[in-house]
Amino acid sequence: MKISFEQLTSEFKRVLLKLNFSEERAALCARIFAENSRDGVYSHGLNRFPVFVQAVKDGLIAIDAEPAAVSRNGVVETWDGHLAPGMYTATRAMERAIALAKENGMGCVAVKNTNHWMRGGTYGWQAAAAGCIGICATNSIANMPPWGGTEARLGNNPLVIAIPRQKGSVVLDMAISQFSYGKLQEYDLQGKELPFEGGYDEHGNLTKDPAQIRASERPLPIGYWKGSGLSLVLDVLVASLSGGRSVEQITQAGAEAGVSQFFLCIDASKLDDAVADAIIAYTKSSALTDKDGEIRYPGESSLAKRHQHEQEGIPVNEEIWQQVQEL
Repeated sequence: MKISFEQLTSEFKRVLLKLNFSEERAALCARIFAENSRDGVYSHGLNRFPVFVQAVKDGLIAIDAEPAAVSRNGVVETWDGHLAPGMYTATRAMERAIALAKENGMGCVAVKNTNHWMRGGTYGWQAAAAGCIGICATNSIANMPPWGGTEARLGNNPLVIAIPRQKGSVVLDMAISQFSYGKLQEYDLQGKELPFEGGYDEHGNLTKDPAQIRASERPLPIGYWKGSGLSLVLDVLVASLSGGRSVEQITQAGAEAGVSQFFLCIDASKLDDAVADAIIAYTKSSALTDKDGEIRYPGESSLAKRHQHEQEGIPVNEEIWQQVQEL
C-alpha cells in the first residue's frame, strides 16, 4: 500500500491537533514524521508515530513547553528543552547552531532535558541545506550491552555527520548497533531475517533473527568493542556538555525521556565540492562484490528513496496506518 506525502502529513497533523498541539508544532512534527517515511526511514516515520502519541498521552512530552538557552560560553550555548517535543527542540537548536556558525564560523548548542528527536539525520539535512557542516548526537535509555557484558548499560546513541554538496549532500546517520532497533522492527514486521548477524538470542548465540535480538535486548555494537567505546564517549559528551542526564540516569527514570543532545555547525560556504566529488568517485571505482550491486555514499540511498517516493507514493505498513487513522 502506498500513500502520498501530503496525505501522510495531513493525517499526522490531524492527530496532533486532536492532542492539542499548536498549529505550528503540529505542522512541524507532522512534516518531520512524513519526511522520515518519505526518505525510507519508516522506523522513525509512520511506524514510530503511535509510540510518540502514547508518550504524549503518558505525559512524557510537554507539548507546549519552550526550550530555552540557560548559558553561553563563546560559540557554545546550553539549553534546557523543558521536555518539549524532541523534534521541535532539535529543529530550533539546529537553527541556532546554524546562526552561530554563520556569525562566527562555528556554533554549538547542547540541550538537556529534551525528548527523542526521531531520525537524527533530519538535523544533518537541515544543516546541509543551510550550507553548514552539521554534527549532532543524542543519548538514550540503556538498550545495548557494553562489549564483554550481557546486560544493557549503553545507549544506542546515534551519531550524525552531514556535509553539504551540490550533487547531493553527504549525510551519515548511524546508530551504534549494527542494526538500530527501528531497523530490527522493520525486518520483524516484514518477517525477514537480517542480512548479517545483528545481535544475540536469549542463549547468547549470534543470530539474524530480529525478533530474538529485540527480545534479548542484546544488539551487536558496530565494530564490536569500538562501537561500545563510541557509545560510551557519546554519552559522556552530550551529558557533560549539556549538564543533562546520562544513559544511566535516563534508564533509572524508567522511560526514554529527558535525554541529552548536542548540535554542532561549521560554516561551509567556502567548501570545495570538488574534494567530496573526487572522494566519492574514487570510492565508487572499486570492483563490486556483486555484479548487480552498487556502492553508495552516506545519504545517497535516502535521496534516491525521496525521489522515488515523491513520484510513486510512500509505502506504509497497513496495520500501523490503520492504527493512526483510528487515533
